Amino acid sequence: MRAGRYVQQMPGYRAFIPAPLPPEPRVEFEGALTSLLSKADRALGRLDGVSSILPNPDLFVAMYVRHEAVLSSQIEGTQSTLEDVLEYELTERGARRAKDAQEVVNYIAAMNHGLKRLETLPLSLRLLREIHARLMDGVRGSERSPGEFRTSQNWIGPQNCTLKTATFVPPPPHEMEAALGNLEKFLHAPGDLPSLIVCGLAHAQFETIHPFLDGNGRIGRLLIPLLLCERRILERPLLYLSVYLKAHRAEYYDRLTAIRTDGDWEGWLRFFLRGVVEVSAASTNTARSILKLREESRQKLSSNAQAVRLLDHLFEYPLISVRAAEQFLECSYVTAATVIEQLEKAGLLRETTGQKRNRLYRYDPYLALFEQHGLGTPGGDGEGRSAVR
Repeated sequence: MRAGRYVQQMPGYRAFIPAPLPPEPRVEFEGALTSLLSKADRALGRLDGVSSILPNPDLFVAMYVRHEAVLSSQIEGTQSTLEDVLEYELTERGARRAKDAQEVVNYIAAMNHGLKRLETLPLSLRLLREIHARLMDGVRGSERSPGEFRTSQNWIGPQNCTLKTATFVPPPPHEMEAALGNLEKFLHAPGDLPSLIVCGLAHAQFETIHPFLDGNGRIGRLLIPLLLCERRILERPLLYLSVYLKAHRAEYYDRLTAIRTDGDWEGWLRFFLRGVVEVSAASTNTARSILKLREESRQKLSSNAQAVRLLDHLFEYPLISVRAAEQFLECSYVTAATVIEQLEKAGLLRETTGQKRNRLYRYDPYLALFEQHGLGTPGGDGEGRSAVR
């Protein structure tokens, strides 16, 4: 009863009706949870601090957002890699797996829209609907009411399961509306709970409510960096837990289930905070590696101002063609080709197509910093991929 209750429904299945946040009895800040909270706060502080020493943090944030978008979408079954997305952004016509890449690009647009809107609008149900509309625009699931909360029952489980055989059935629509209202009240007035605890509680509650017909997992994961930025815990959205949740997917679902069956909020929060510590440390190390790589790369190109300009551009768009370099540098095609050739000779760019025309070049050392953190084999259905009649 602490997290909610299962209620028998007329058609012969049970749906879970979540209790309002914060939990009652209150979260018990025992030794392990208190220690993890302290570690997570320190790790987030280091991450926020290291971002401030980067020469142009916004350029690097763009890559962090892409990195998260790919991982979060892979959890839902897309096959796109980071390079697929970069190729799609450069030239849609030549991209492999363009449909999957569009889903990732939509995720990036949804994140950026949410961050922009936080300047004038608090994190609210209205904003979540706006973000969802951006996420689902023109991609798989776009026929399932983008930007609108569901008006029918959905459920989570293996392929071809039914309401009676589902792993989990969220609240029916009329109960869902009340649960969403309670969640919004909690977001606006969480009491004296630490911000990271609020993030953990809100994410789990959103996944339990499952208010959209599709895209719940991705919106629930987006909720975490948006909350941290709104509360000024982070100045820039550099904490993304998809890499952690993807690596510990089974435990993630088990912890959510334990909330619903046993009211075990503390077990979930310990799992959540371990993820914050782990991902913050990895992201801090990546940011430091980026700074080191930038200085080493610039030293190799110091005699060519055009090459240095293009190098800085590559930290935001690490996949490039001669034509794109020509447009960015505002020079002739021949000059752009010469600059790219210099970057190749310096070991910074590698041609990826093997073609004589329409060649693409990737900034290998930079992309390697992201690809080593969780961008491996795409996953299958996640918490956010639900079925519906």
